[in-house]
Amino acid sequence: MGTAVTRTSYSQQEVLDAFGITDRKVRSIFLNSAIERRNLTLPPMDSDSVRVSESQGDLLDKHKKLAIEMGAEALHACLKRCGAELSDLRHLCCVTSTGFLTPGLSALLIRELGIDRHCSRSDIVGMGCNAGLNALNVVAGWSAAHPGELAVVLCAEACSAAYTMDSTMRTAVVNSLFGDGAAAVALLAGPGGATPATSEGPTVLKFASCIIPEAVDAMRYDWDRTQGRFSFFLDPQIPYVVGAHAETVVDRLLSGTGLRRSDIGHWLVHSGGKKVIDAVVVNLGLTRHDVRHTIGVLRDQGNVSSGSFLFSYERLLEEGITRPGEYGVLMTMGPGSTIETALVQW
Repeated sequence: MGTAVTRTSYSQQEVLDAFGITDRKVRSIFLNSAIERRNLTLPPMDSDSVRVSESQGDLLDKHKKLAIEMGAEALHACLKRCGAELSDLRHLCCVTSTGFLTPGLSALLIRELGIDRHCSRSDIVGMGCNAGLNALNVVAGWSAAHPGELAVVLCAEACSAAYTMDSTMRTAVVNSLFGDGAAAVALLAGPGGATPATSEGPTVLKFASCIIPEAVDAMRYDWDRTQGRFSFFLDPQIPYVVGAHAETVVDRLLSGTGLRRSDIGHWLVHSGGKKVIDAVVVNLGLTRHDVRHTIGVLRDQGNVSSGSFLFSYERLLEEGITRPGEYGVLMTMGPGSTIETALVQW
């Protein structure tokens, strides 16, 4: 496991000040978000100390630069933690939703870092905040088919490259929430798909998904004709949509395992926002302690999109409280609208 963020951290008040935002309603969204700080790469200032408006081309350049920088740092940290080298890497899966790159981030990192040109790779683009678990699902399958070979899932989200700066409530919700971050997690299958005894992490047992077609437009990244660039949209009903379907997908995940929700010792949920976390807690009957890492990541990093649940996972590892035999549930949610889950066991 390894993470990285961009260089500068801002409080919510500092972001408001940087863009001269005075509207009371917009300020309230920022200051009541349960977020204290986020890492962001704000636009440069002009001669009058006003933040300039970045074109879509500028934002794509920013995304490429930040994704490579953060991605490389997170990948190095991940490999160092598991005692591996770049030369040991056999599959690299890169996830991003905050910009579009062709060739993909995996190819750019292979060139940038001098990774073996025969390393297989995949890129998951545009799936949103749930995509980290989609990638984990795919790469777990690759790992099972290639026992003993090291794979890494890398989520690199340069959310600073996906902002539209205006005074509308639509953009205020988005601009108050997201932060820059990258997270990498290593996967290795032993004989028969078992987790090697030397691993500090759990075994991935099962995945379950739930897409909510009637809410397909509730979270989206589309073209803002007024601004002349892409921008995110988050429907205010998202927390209720996610909450209403959380039980369904978790029950499906646990079906056939003989486990109940009360048997799950560790919950690593996407830091989608204060109301989203609250909705999951209420509908699954969890406690604030159960989602303490989710809350902590939101407080300190904001929503770092597809890598958020891995930031929580890293905090759990650092806590050092997991015991052999304990179960955990990973949960992400995003456009589709989609909820992804995984069951793991230490």
